[in-house]
Amino acid sequence: MEAKYTENMAIFGKTPQLPYSVEEAVNRLRINISFLGSDVRKIMIISSEPNEGKSFLALNLWNQMAEAGEKTVFVDADMRNSTLHAKYDLHREDGKEMKGTSHLLAGNAKLDEVLVHTKYGYGDLIPNTENIINPSMLLESDRFKVLLDGLAKRYRYVFIDAPPLGLVSDGERIGNLCDGAILCVRSAATPKGVVRESVRQLERAGCPLLGIVLNRVNENKGGYYGKKYGGKYGKYGSYYGTYYGSGDK
Repeated sequence: MEAKYTENMAIFGKTPQLPYSVEEAVNRLRINISFLGSDVRKIMIISSEPNEGKSFLALNLWNQMAEAGEKTVFVDADMRNSTLHAKYDLHREDGKEMKGTSHLLAGNAKLDEVLVHTKYGYGDLIPNTENIINPSMLLESDRFKVLLDGLAKRYRYVFIDAPPLGLVSDGERIGNLCDGAILCVRSAATPKGVVRESVRQLERAGCPLLGIVLNRVNENKGGYYGKKYGGKYGKYGSYYGTYYGSGDK
């Protein structure tokens, strides 16, 4: 699935200013990811349940990687309930209709029609602009695998925003095609048993758990959650760090 060079430019109508603590936490995560090695390119950002902040984390991680000079692409694969397109008022600079992931995988658009550039020079993205009820068949098609493999050859990092593991099987399918996953957990809200089940799901999918990010952490309690989640899980023995972020999906 080759794409010609595209002049498509996407504009974020809304770009909220991140608090310093959030920006620094995402920056620490970016740095840690850079030590994972050149074989780790396709990274799924996922959660166990809705509203744990995984989409917010994925988008800001993609942003920081691009600003740091790493050629990076964001793929919105949450085709059941994506909100990024509307939430950030994402639109094409030329005013044309913006198509995305579901159009591409359904064969209703070509890659160079949905892949757009952004103001972040090294950051491209494939949004999802039309949610569908059951994208499972699209995710199970060879077209999706070819897409991710092709992007991994063109970009240093491919960040895939996937649906929560506890809701549907989409995340396991996507994880099977990735080099690893980062699990976003809402601190003091997501039960440890649910997190353990998510880890088991990733293991079944053959997707290494690269680390766990704790979202909406009370700074005074960060150490507790670090001990609870950090030592046991993660390919490199610890979680990436507390993340004082948004409660967004």
